Amino acid sequence: MSSRKNLSKASPKRGPQSLLRISEVARRVKISSSALRAWEQLGLVAPQRTKSRYRLYSEADVRLLQRALFLRRARGLNPAAIVHVLKRQGAVALPAEATSLPGQRFRRLRTRRRLSLAQVARATGVSVGFLSSLERGQMRSSVATLRRIARFYRTNILSLFETAGDNPHLVRPAQRKILETNAGVRMELLAWGNTAMEPHLFRVKAGGGSGESYTHEGEEFLHVLRGTFEIWLGSTEHYRLNAGDSLYFESSTPHRWRNPGRAETWLLWVNTPPTF
Repeated sequence: MSSRKNLSKASPKRGPQSLLRISEVARRVKISSSALRAWEQLGLVAPQRTKSRYRLYSEADVRLLQRALFLRRARGLNPAAIVHVLKRQGAVALPAEATSLPGQRFRRLRTRRRLSLAQVARATGVSVGFLSSLERGQMRSSVATLRRIARFYRTNILSLFETAGDNPHLVRPAQRKILETNAGVRMELLAWGNTAMEPHLFRVKAGGGSGESYTHEGEEFLHVLRGTFEIWLGSTEHYRLNAGDSLYFESSTPHRWRNPGRAETWLLWVNTPPTF
């Protein structure tokens, strides 16, 4: 069962996850920078990019690269076969074509309303540079920041999955709508259309999380399928969940969360009504 303890308002906040340049990762993993770029082209890792287009890797990326090199040395697999094996195991994301880019949606909403980047930045508290990079698909955002921008446009994160015109009864794994954030969070939409619920498979990398707290209408249910999960509700409730644990709460309660473990966490997460 989940544990619960009272947290004081003075609890220290977790700092942002440290990121590594390509040269640092090459030294850690003991391969060349050109080999790292080749792994990226195969879809093994998807590093973040700075405004100057420098690659930035997370510790989770390093662990995935180390796992790939182990498969090459232990089983003699070539890079393409390694990526195939890791995708089959769920360790590597689907190709980028299957992933929604929320920045494109935000750009359409902004231009439709004839707003400048500066106006949106002032209203949301997000920098002009970040908004511009997000709209061009060069940056990803935390769940909390996506929620804040979506709320400004009077929409929600569900609309970012681009589900217009679809209303399937059966959704197979390859058909899921996917949204990824810069904090190691991958959201796979499991059903959409004329539904009273919004079910997701959340895949949260080690150290990944929502960022700051956020709220919205409705109620939420989550069930941990694998790994560990930590969530804060308001200023007094703190839960640490393991595989098999479940949690139910009102979405109007400020909540933030993260994966405190060393492996990726998978959660079945349902919002009702679909307002996330």
